[in-house]
Amino acid sequence: MKTIALALICLLSTSLISMGAGYVPSPSRAPEPTREFRGAWVASVHNVDWPSRKGLSASQQRSELIAMLDSAARIGVNAVIFQVRTECDALYQSKYEPWSAWLTGTQGKSPGYDPLSFAIAESHKRGMELHAWFNPFRASASDSIPKVSNHISRTHPSSMMRAGTQVYANPSSSYVRQRAINVIMDVVQRYDVDGIHIDDYFYPYPKKIGGVMRDQFDDSASYNAYRRSGGKLGLHDWRRSNINSFIQTLYGSIKKTRSSVKFGISPFGIWRPGVPRGIEASIDPYQHLAADSRRWLNEGWVDYFSPQLYWRISDRPHSFMTLAKWWSGENKKGRHLWPGIASSRIQSSDDPGRPASETIQQIDVTRSVAATRYGSGHVHWSISALQDDRGGVRNLLGRSYASTPLIPATPWLGSGSPADLWVVAKPEANSVYLQFRPTPDARWRVVQIRDKSNSPWRTLRMIPGAQNAMRINGKPYEIALRNVSPTGMLSAQTVIRLQ
Repeated sequence: MKTIALALICLLSTSLISMGAGYVPSPSRAPEPTREFRGAWVASVHNVDWPSRKGLSASQQRSELIAMLDSAARIGVNAVIFQVRTECDALYQSKYEPWSAWLTGTQGKSPGYDPLSFAIAESHKRGMELHAWFNPFRASASDSIPKVSNHISRTHPSSMMRAGTQVYANPSSSYVRQRAINVIMDVVQRYDVDGIHIDDYFYPYPKKIGGVMRDQFDDSASYNAYRRSGGKLGLHDWRRSNINSFIQTLYGSIKKTRSSVKFGISPFGIWRPGVPRGIEASIDPYQHLAADSRRWLNEGWVDYFSPQLYWRISDRPHSFMTLAKWWSGENKKGRHLWPGIASSRIQSSDDPGRPASETIQQIDVTRSVAATRYGSGHVHWSISALQDDRGGVRNLLGRSYASTPLIPATPWLGSGSPADLWVVAKPEANSVYLQFRPTPDARWRVVQIRDKSNSPWRTLRMIPGAQNAMRINGKPYEIALRNVSPTGMLSAQTVIRLQ
Protein backbone atom coordinates (compact mmCIF):
# COMPACT_ATOMS: atom_id res chain seq x y z
CA MET A 1 0.00 0.00 0.00
CA LYS A 2 2.87 2.35 0.94
CA THR A 3 4.59 1.69 -2.41
CA ILE A 4 1.43 2.58 -4.33
CA ALA A 5 0.98 5.81 -2.34
CA LEU A 6 4.60 6.84 -2.98
CA ALA A 7 4.21 6.14 -6.69
CA LEU A 8 1.10 8.32 -6.82
CA ILE A 9 2.89 11.19 -5.07
CA CYS A 10 5.81 11.00 -7.49
CA LEU A 11 3.46 10.82 -10.48
CA LEU A 12 1.67 13.97 -9.29
CA SER A 13 4.97 15.72 -8.57
CA THR A 14 6.40 15.10 -12.03
CA SER A 15 3.56 17.12 -13.52
CA LEU A 16 4.77 20.07 -11.47
CA ILE A 17 8.53 19.56 -11.68
CA SER A 18 10.85 19.61 -14.66
CA MET A 19 13.91 17.90 -13.24
CA GLY A 20 17.34 19.38 -13.71
CA ALA A 21 20.31 17.12 -13.09
CA GLY A 22 20.53 16.57 -9.36
CA TYR A 23 16.95 17.11 -8.12
CA VAL A 24 14.06 14.63 -8.24
CA PRO A 25 10.49 14.65 -6.86
CA SER A 26 10.29 13.91 -3.13
CA PRO A 27 7.43 12.43 -1.07
CA SER A 28 8.48 14.56 1.93
CA ARG A 29 6.29 17.32 3.27
CA ALA A 30 7.54 20.45 4.99
CA PRO A 31 5.73 21.65 8.11
CA GLU A 32 3.20 24.44 7.77
CA PRO A 33 4.97 27.82 7.96
CA THR A 34 4.35 29.89 11.07
CA ARG A 35 2.24 33.02 10.66
CA GLU A 36 2.92 36.46 12.11
CA PHE A 37 2.47 40.04 10.96
CA ARG A 38 5.61 42.02 11.80
CA GLY A 39 4.78 45.54 10.72
CA ALA A 40 6.34 48.97 11.05
CA TRP A 41 4.83 52.40 10.42
CA VAL A 42 6.70 54.73 8.05
CA ALA A 43 5.53 58.28 8.78
CA SER A 44 6.09 61.08 6.30
CA VAL A 45 4.29 63.93 8.11
CA HIS A 46 6.84 66.31 9.66
CA ASN A 47 9.47 64.00 8.09
CA VAL A 48 9.21 61.73 11.12
CA ASP A 49 10.63 58.67 9.31
CA TRP A 50 10.92 59.34 5.59
CA PRO A 51 12.14 61.34 3.80
CA SER A 52 14.53 62.62 6.47
CA ARG A 53 13.88 66.22 5.41
CA LYS A 54 12.02 68.20 2.78
CA GLY A 55 13.69 69.01 -0.51
CA LEU A 56 15.94 65.99 -1.00
CA SER A 57 16.50 65.00 -4.62
CA ALA A 58 14.60 62.04 -6.05
CA SER A 59 17.74 59.89 -5.93
CA GLN A 60 18.39 60.83 -2.30
CA GLN A 61 14.80 60.01 -1.34
CA ARG A 62 14.97 56.65 -3.08
CA SER A 63 18.34 55.84 -1.48
CA GLU A 64 16.97 56.61 1.97
CA LEU A 65 13.93 54.45 1.40
CA ILE A 66 16.01 51.54 0.08
CA ALA A 67 18.29 51.73 3.13
CA MET A 68 15.25 51.77 5.41
CA LEU A 69 13.61 48.78 3.70
CA ASP A 70 16.90 46.85 3.63
CA SER A 71 17.29 47.41 7.35
CA ALA A 72 13.68 46.36 8.03
CA ALA A 73 14.07 43.17 5.97
CA ARG A 74 17.31 42.22 7.76
CA ILE A 75 15.61 42.68 11.11
CA GLY A 76 12.67 40.47 10.09
CA VAL A 77 9.88 42.97 9.38
CA ASN A 78 7.45 41.61 6.78
CA ALA A 79 5.11 44.58 6.27
CA VAL A 80 5.45 48.35 6.11
CA ILE A 81 2.58 50.78 6.70
CA PHE A 82 3.59 53.65 4.46
CA GLN A 83 2.01 57.09 4.94
CA VAL A 84 0.73 58.45 1.64
CA ARG A 85 -1.78 61.10 2.76
CA THR A 86 -0.80 63.38 5.65
CA GLU A 87 -2.95 66.51 5.21
CA CYS A 88 -5.21 65.99 2.18
CA ASP A 89 -2.08 65.75 0.04
CA ALA A 90 -0.43 62.84 -1.77
CA LEU A 91 2.88 60.99 -1.83
CA TYR A 92 1.86 59.57 -5.21
CA GLN A 93 0.41 60.87 -8.47
CA SER A 94 -3.15 61.87 -7.62
CA LYS A 95 -5.93 63.42 -9.67
CA TYR A 96 -7.62 64.57 -6.47
CA GLU A 97 -4.90 66.10 -4.33
CA PRO A 98 -1.60 67.97 -4.63
CA TRP A 99 1.85 66.51 -4.09
CA SER A 100 2.87 66.57 -0.44
CA ALA A 101 5.16 69.36 0.72
CA TRP A 102 6.92 66.86 3.01
CA LEU A 103 8.63 65.59 -0.16
CA THR A 104 9.85 68.73 -1.88
CA GLY A 105 9.16 71.53 0.58
CA THR A 106 6.47 72.95 -1.73
CA GLN A 107 2.95 71.59 -1.86
CA GLY A 108 1.98 70.64 -5.40
CA LYS A 109 5.55 70.22 -6.62
CA SER A 110 6.33 66.81 -8.09
CA PRO A 111 9.35 64.99 -6.63
CA GLY A 112 10.13 63.65 -10.11
CA TYR A 113 8.99 60.08 -9.48
CA ASP A 114 6.12 58.23 -7.78
CA PRO A 115 7.14 57.36 -4.18
CA LEU A 116 4.22 54.97 -3.62
CA SER A 117 4.95 52.95 -6.78
CA PHE A 118 8.61 52.84 -5.83
CA ALA A 119 7.90 51.82 -2.22
CA ILE A 120 5.54 49.03 -3.34
CA ALA A 121 8.05 47.57 -5.79
CA GLU A 122 10.97 47.76 -3.35
CA SER A 123 8.95 46.32 -0.47
CA HIS A 124 7.72 43.40 -2.55
CA LYS A 125 11.28 42.64 -3.73
CA ARG A 126 12.16 42.12 -0.06
CA GLY A 127 9.18 39.88 0.71
CA MET A 128 7.29 42.63 2.54
CA GLU A 129 3.69 43.71 2.18
CA LEU A 130 2.98 47.40 1.72
CA HIS A 131 -0.11 48.99 3.27
CA ALA A 132 -0.97 52.52 2.15
CA TRP A 133 -1.65 54.70 5.21
CA PHE A 134 -4.13 57.59 4.96
CA ASN A 135 -5.13 60.34 7.35
CA PRO A 136 -8.76 60.78 6.30
CA PHE A 137 -9.69 64.22 7.70
CA ARG A 138 -6.66 66.33 8.63
CA ALA A 139 -6.30 69.10 6.05
CA SER A 140 -3.34 70.97 7.50
CA ALA A 141 -0.73 69.68 9.92
CA SER A 142 1.22 72.93 9.84
CA ASP A 143 0.37 76.56 9.13
CA SER A 144 3.91 77.01 7.83
CA ILE A 145 3.08 75.13 4.59
CA PRO A 146 1.14 77.27 2.08
CA LYS A 147 -1.75 75.42 0.47
CA VAL A 148 -2.06 75.41 -3.32
CA SER A 149 -5.21 76.34 -5.21
CA ASN A 150 -6.47 72.76 -5.71
CA HIS A 151 -6.07 71.83 -2.04
CA ILE A 152 -9.39 71.03 -0.36
CA SER A 153 -8.93 73.88 2.13
CA ARG A 154 -8.91 76.31 -0.82
CA THR A 155 -11.61 74.66 -2.95
CA HIS A 156 -14.03 73.95 -0.06
CA PRO A 157 -13.20 76.38 2.75
CA SER A 158 -16.70 76.11 4.26
CA SER A 159 -16.05 72.42 4.94
CA MET A 160 -12.97 73.14 7.06
CA MET A 161 -12.68 73.35 10.86
CA ARG A 162 -9.73 74.95 12.62
CA ALA A 163 -8.39 72.88 15.51
CA GLY A 164 -5.65 74.79 17.29
CA THR A 165 -2.77 75.13 14.83
CA GLN A 166 -4.25 72.48 12.54
CA VAL A 167 -7.16 72.41 10.11
CA TYR A 168 -9.53 69.47 9.66
CA ALA A 169 -12.01 68.67 6.93
CA ASN A 170 -15.35 68.43 8.73
CA PRO A 171 -16.39 64.74 8.96
CA SER A 172 -20.05 65.75 9.12
CA SER A 173 -19.84 66.80 5.48
CA SER A 174 -20.97 64.04 3.14
CA TYR A 175 -18.69 65.60 0.53
CA VAL A 176 -15.67 65.37 2.83
CA ARG A 177 -16.36 61.73 3.70
CA GLN A 178 -16.97 60.70 0.10
CA ARG A 179 -13.91 62.58 -1.13
CA ALA A 180 -11.72 60.73 1.38
CA ILE A 181 -13.22 57.45 0.17
CA ASN A 182 -12.67 58.44 -3.47
CA VAL A 183 -9.03 59.28 -2.73
CA ILE A 184 -8.46 55.91 -1.07
CA MET A 185 -10.31 53.96 -3.74
CA ASP A 186 -8.20 55.64 -6.42
CA VAL A 187 -5.14 54.05 -4.79
CA VAL A 188 -6.87 50.67 -4.42
CA GLN A 189 -7.70 50.71 -8.12
CA ARG A 190 -4.35 51.93 -9.49
CA TYR A 191 -1.66 50.66 -7.11
CA ASP A 192 -0.62 47.15 -6.15
CA VAL A 193 -1.07 47.70 -2.41
CA ASP A 194 -1.60 44.83 0.01
CA GLY A 195 -3.61 46.87 2.49
CA ILE A 196 -5.26 50.18 3.29
CA HIS A 197 -4.66 51.71 6.71
CA ILE A 198 -6.09 54.69 8.57
CA ASP A 199 -4.87 56.14 11.85
CA ASP A 200 -6.46 57.65 14.97
CA TYR A 201 -7.25 61.17 13.74
CA PHE A 202 -11.02 61.31 13.27
CA TYR A 203 -12.40 64.36 15.03
CA PRO A 204 -9.51 66.50 16.34
CA TYR A 205 -7.90 65.72 19.68
CA PRO A 206 -9.07 67.94 22.56
CA LYS A 207 -6.93 70.19 24.71
CA LYS A 208 -6.90 70.48 28.50
CA ILE A 209 -8.05 73.96 29.54
CA GLY A 210 -8.55 74.73 33.23
CA GLY A 211 -8.17 71.05 34.07
CA VAL A 212 -10.93 70.02 31.66
CA MET A 213 -10.56 68.48 28.19
CA ARG A 214 -12.23 70.74 25.65
CA ASP A 215 -12.80 70.57 21.92
CA GLN A 216 -10.46 72.74 19.85
CA PHE A 217 -12.93 73.03 16.97
CA ASP A 218 -16.38 74.43 16.33
CA ASP A 219 -18.86 72.35 14.35
CA SER A 220 -21.96 74.00 15.79
CA ALA A 221 -23.13 75.32 12.41
CA SER A 222 -23.08 71.81 10.93
CA TYR A 223 -24.82 70.30 13.94
CA ASN A 224 -27.49 73.02 14.02
CA ALA A 225 -28.16 72.44 10.32
CA TYR A 226 -28.54 68.71 11.03
CA ARG A 227 -31.05 69.42 13.80
CA ARG A 228 -33.02 71.86 11.65
CA SER A 229 -33.31 69.17 8.99
CA GLY A 230 -35.00 66.87 11.49
CA GLY A 231 -31.99 65.07 12.98
CA LYS A 232 -32.60 63.64 16.46
CA LEU A 233 -29.16 62.50 17.62
CA GLY A 234 -27.31 64.30 20.37
CA LEU A 235 -24.06 66.07 19.47
CA HIS A 236 -21.65 63.25 20.32
CA ASP A 237 -23.85 60.49 18.92
CA TRP A 238 -24.15 62.53 15.71
CA ARG A 239 -20.38 62.87 15.44
CA ARG A 240 -19.92 59.13 16.02
CA SER A 241 -22.53 58.36 13.37
CA ASN A 242 -20.49 60.40 10.86
CA ILE A 243 -17.34 58.39 11.60
CA ASN A 244 -19.17 55.06 11.72
CA SER A 245 -20.74 55.79 8.34
CA PHE A 246 -17.31 56.58 6.91
CA ILE A 247 -15.69 53.39 8.27
CA GLN A 248 -18.50 51.09 7.15
CA THR A 249 -18.76 52.63 3.69
CA LEU A 250 -15.00 52.60 3.15
CA TYR A 251 -14.75 48.94 4.13
CA GLY A 252 -17.54 48.00 1.74
CA SER A 253 -16.03 50.04 -1.08
CA ILE A 254 -12.66 48.31 -0.76
CA LYS A 255 -14.26 44.88 -0.79
CA LYS A 256 -16.34 45.65 -3.87
CA THR A 257 -13.27 46.83 -5.77
CA ARG A 258 -10.42 44.52 -4.67
CA SER A 259 -11.76 42.18 -2.04
CA SER A 260 -8.35 40.76 -1.10
CA VAL A 261 -6.94 44.15 -0.04
CA LYS A 262 -6.84 44.23 3.75
CA PHE A 263 -8.29 47.18 5.64
CA GLY A 264 -6.85 48.15 9.01
CA ILE A 265 -7.30 50.86 11.63
CA SER A 266 -4.96 51.96 14.41
CA PRO A 267 -7.17 53.79 16.91
CA PHE A 268 -6.22 55.21 20.30
CA GLY A 269 -5.41 52.15 22.41
CA ILE A 270 -8.17 52.73 24.98
CA TRP A 271 -11.82 52.57 23.93
CA ARG A 272 -13.07 54.50 26.99
CA PRO A 273 -11.56 55.35 30.40
CA GLY A 274 -12.59 52.75 32.96
CA VAL A 275 -12.94 50.01 30.34
CA PRO A 276 -11.74 47.52 31.39
CA ARG A 277 -11.88 48.32 35.08
CA GLY A 278 -8.86 50.21 36.37
CA ILE A 279 -7.85 51.62 33.00
CA GLU A 280 -7.34 55.38 32.91
CA ALA A 281 -6.86 57.83 30.05
CA SER A 282 -6.41 61.56 29.71
CA ILE A 283 -9.04 61.62 26.96
CA ASP A 284 -12.18 59.66 26.16
CA PRO A 285 -11.76 58.70 22.48
CA TYR A 286 -15.40 57.59 22.29
CA GLN A 287 -16.50 61.05 23.34
CA HIS A 288 -13.70 63.39 22.26
CA LEU A 289 -12.65 61.78 18.95
CA ALA A 290 -16.06 60.30 18.06
CA ALA A 291 -14.25 56.99 17.72
CA ASP A 292 -16.39 53.99 18.65
CA SER A 293 -13.47 51.70 17.92
CA ARG A 294 -14.94 48.76 19.84
CA ARG A 295 -17.91 48.76 17.48
CA TRP A 296 -15.70 48.73 14.38
CA LEU A 297 -14.00 45.58 15.68
CA ASN A 298 -17.25 43.99 16.93
CA GLU A 299 -18.96 44.60 13.58
CA GLY A 300 -16.04 43.28 11.51
CA TRP A 301 -15.61 46.55 9.58
CA VAL A 302 -11.87 45.87 9.59
CA ASP A 303 -9.64 43.03 8.51
CA TYR A 304 -7.00 43.91 11.09
CA PHE A 305 -7.05 46.09 14.15
CA SER A 306 -3.96 47.79 15.59
CA PRO A 307 -4.87 49.70 18.75
CA GLN A 308 -2.00 51.94 19.79
CA LEU A 309 -0.97 50.22 23.03
CA TYR A 310 2.00 52.46 23.68
CA TRP A 311 2.20 51.96 27.44
CA ARG A 312 4.39 49.53 29.36
CA ILE A 313 3.17 46.16 30.60
CA SER A 314 3.75 47.35 34.17
CA ASP A 315 1.87 50.64 33.64
CA ARG A 316 -1.20 49.63 35.61
CA PRO A 317 -3.48 52.56 34.70
CA HIS A 318 -3.01 51.61 31.03
CA SER A 319 -1.24 48.25 31.06
CA PHE A 320 -0.29 46.82 27.66
CA MET A 321 -1.18 43.33 28.90
CA THR A 322 -4.57 44.33 30.30
CA LEU A 323 -5.56 46.21 27.17
CA ALA A 324 -4.36 43.47 24.81
CA LYS A 325 -6.48 40.95 26.72
CA TRP A 326 -9.51 43.23 26.64
CA TRP A 327 -9.29 43.93 22.92
CA SER A 328 -8.88 40.20 22.29
CA GLY A 329 -12.12 39.60 24.19
CA GLU A 330 -13.86 42.18 21.98
CA ASN A 331 -12.75 40.49 18.75
CA LYS A 332 -16.20 39.01 18.04
CA LYS A 333 -15.61 38.42 14.33
CA GLY A 334 -12.16 36.86 14.71
CA ARG A 335 -10.34 39.58 12.80
CA HIS A 336 -6.58 40.00 13.02
CA LEU A 337 -5.51 41.79 16.20
CA TRP A 338 -2.06 43.32 15.66
CA PRO A 339 -1.42 45.87 18.46
CA GLY A 340 0.82 48.89 17.99
CA ILE A 341 4.01 48.81 20.07
CA ALA A 342 5.89 52.03 20.94
CA SER A 343 9.43 50.97 20.10
CA SER A 344 10.20 54.67 19.54
CA ARG A 345 9.72 55.27 23.28
CA ILE A 346 12.75 53.15 24.14
CA GLN A 347 15.06 55.47 26.11
CA SER A 348 13.09 58.48 24.87
CA SER A 349 12.18 61.75 26.57
CA ASP A 350 8.63 60.39 26.85
CA ASP A 351 9.82 57.30 28.72
CA PRO A 352 13.55 57.68 29.63
CA GLY A 353 13.88 54.40 31.47
CA ARG A 354 12.13 52.16 28.99
CA PRO A 355 14.45 49.30 27.97
CA ALA A 356 14.46 47.61 24.57
CA SER A 357 13.40 44.42 26.33
CA GLU A 358 9.95 46.02 26.84
CA THR A 359 9.34 45.71 23.09
CA ILE A 360 10.29 42.02 23.16
CA GLN A 361 8.06 41.33 26.14
CA GLN A 362 5.16 43.05 24.41
CA ILE A 363 5.69 40.96 21.29
CA ASP A 364 5.48 37.89 23.53
CA VAL A 365 2.18 39.21 24.91
CA THR A 366 0.75 39.59 21.40
CA ARG A 367 1.71 35.99 20.69
CA SER A 368 0.09 34.64 23.85
CA VAL A 369 -2.89 36.96 24.35
CA ALA A 370 -3.84 38.63 21.06
CA ALA A 371 -3.20 35.79 18.60
CA THR A 372 -6.10 34.32 16.66
CA ARG A 373 -6.33 30.95 14.93
CA TYR A 374 -4.74 32.63 11.88
CA GLY A 375 -1.59 33.76 13.70
CA SER A 376 -0.31 36.72 15.69
CA GLY A 377 1.00 40.17 14.85
CA HIS A 378 2.13 43.59 15.97
CA VAL A 379 3.22 46.92 14.48
CA HIS A 380 6.22 49.00 15.59
CA TRP A 381 5.88 52.72 16.06
CA SER A 382 7.93 53.47 14.18
CA ILE A 383 10.44 52.13 11.68
CA SER A 384 13.09 54.67 12.71
CA ALA A 385 13.41 53.07 16.15
CA LEU A 386 14.38 49.80 14.47
CA GLN A 387 16.64 51.41 11.91
CA ASP A 388 18.41 53.47 14.62
CA ASP A 389 18.69 50.39 16.88
CA ARG A 390 17.13 52.25 19.79
CA GLY A 391 18.51 50.76 23.00
CA GLY A 392 19.95 47.76 21.16
CA VAL A 393 16.51 46.56 20.09
CA ARG A 394 17.78 45.01 16.85
CA ASN A 395 19.89 42.41 18.64
CA LEU A 396 16.93 41.40 20.80
CA LEU A 397 14.64 41.23 17.80
CA GLY A 398 17.17 38.99 16.10
CA ARG A 399 16.30 36.32 18.66
CA SER A 400 12.58 37.08 18.76
CA TYR A 401 12.44 37.04 14.97
CA ALA A 402 14.65 33.98 14.51
CA SER A 403 12.12 32.20 12.29
CA THR A 404 10.62 33.60 9.09
CA PRO A 405 6.80 33.60 9.16
CA LEU A 406 4.18 34.20 6.53
CA ILE A 407 1.61 36.97 6.90
CA PRO A 408 -1.51 35.50 8.57
CA ALA A 409 -4.14 34.40 6.08
CA THR A 410 -7.42 36.31 5.72
CA PRO A 411 -9.80 33.54 4.59
CA TRP A 412 -12.97 35.62 5.06
CA LEU A 413 -11.75 37.58 2.02
CA GLY A 414 -11.29 34.43 -0.05
CA SER A 415 -10.51 30.88 1.01
CA GLY A 416 -9.64 29.33 -2.35
CA SER A 417 -6.16 27.86 -2.80
CA PRO A 418 -3.99 29.03 -5.70
CA ALA A 419 -2.80 26.69 -8.42
CA ASP A 420 0.11 24.43 -7.54
CA LEU A 421 3.61 25.59 -8.29
CA TRP A 422 5.57 24.26 -11.28
CA VAL A 423 9.36 24.46 -11.00
CA VAL A 424 12.54 23.73 -12.93
CA ALA A 425 15.55 23.18 -10.63
CA LYS A 426 18.99 23.80 -12.11
CA PRO A 427 21.92 23.01 -9.78
CA GLU A 428 24.93 25.31 -10.16
CA ALA A 429 28.42 25.21 -8.67
CA ASN A 430 27.42 26.64 -5.26
CA SER A 431 23.70 27.22 -5.61
CA VAL A 432 20.48 26.01 -7.19
CA TYR A 433 18.55 28.12 -9.68
CA LEU A 434 14.77 27.75 -9.63
CA GLN A 435 12.49 28.75 -12.47
CA PHE A 436 8.71 28.89 -12.07
CA ARG A 437 5.88 28.75 -14.53
CA PRO A 438 3.71 31.90 -14.27
CA THR A 439 0.74 31.42 -11.94
CA PRO A 440 -1.89 34.18 -12.32
CA ASP A 441 -3.52 33.59 -8.92
CA ALA A 442 -0.25 33.57 -6.95
CA ARG A 443 0.39 36.74 -4.96
CA TRP A 444 3.57 35.31 -3.42
CA ARG A 445 5.71 32.20 -3.49
CA VAL A 446 7.08 30.62 -0.34
CA VAL A 447 10.13 28.37 -0.27
CA GLN A 448 11.20 26.09 2.58
CA ILE A 449 14.50 24.23 2.65
CA ARG A 450 16.44 21.78 4.74
CA ASP A 451 20.13 21.17 4.33
CA LYS A 452 20.23 17.50 5.34
CA SER A 453 17.72 14.71 5.70
CA ASN A 454 17.66 15.18 9.47
CA SER A 455 17.86 18.99 9.47
CA PRO A 456 14.91 21.17 10.49
CA TRP A 457 13.03 22.95 7.72
CA ARG A 458 13.66 26.68 7.31
CA THR A 459 11.28 29.14 5.65
CA LEU A 460 12.84 31.75 3.37
CA ARG A 461 11.44 35.23 2.87
CA MET A 462 8.57 35.28 0.38
CA ILE A 463 9.12 36.34 -3.18
CA PRO A 464 6.48 38.03 -5.37
CA GLY A 465 4.22 35.72 -7.36
CA ALA A 466 5.20 37.60 -10.51
CA GLN A 467 8.86 36.70 -9.95
CA ASN A 468 9.50 33.63 -12.07
CA ALA A 469 13.00 32.70 -10.93
CA MET A 470 15.19 32.72 -7.82
CA ARG A 471 18.58 31.45 -6.72
CA ILE A 472 19.22 29.65 -3.43
CA ASN A 473 22.76 29.70 -2.11
CA GLY A 474 24.15 26.25 -1.44
CA LYS A 475 22.46 23.01 -2.43
CA PRO A 476 19.73 22.13 0.08
CA TYR A 477 18.90 18.47 0.50
CA GLU A 478 15.19 19.20 0.02
CA ILE A 479 13.21 22.19 -1.22
CA ALA A 480 9.46 22.63 -0.68
CA LEU A 481 7.64 25.27 -2.72
CA ARG A 482 4.11 26.67 -2.58
CA ASN A 483 2.13 29.47 -4.15
CA VAL A 484 0.36 31.93 -1.85
CA SER A 485 -2.96 33.52 -2.81
CA PRO A 486 -3.76 37.23 -2.30
CA THR A 487 -5.55 36.28 0.93
CA GLY A 488 -2.67 34.14 2.20
CA MET A 489 -4.00 30.70 1.28
CA LEU A 490 -1.40 28.09 0.25
CA SER A 491 -1.27 25.72 -2.68
CA ALA A 492 -0.28 22.08 -2.28
CA GLN A 493 3.45 21.52 -1.78
CA THR A 494 5.84 20.80 -4.60
CA VAL A 495 8.88 19.11 -3.02
CA ILE A 496 12.17 18.17 -4.64
CA ARG A 497 15.17 16.29 -3.26
CA LEU A 498 18.84 16.32 -4.15
CA GLN A 499 19.90 12.94 -5.55
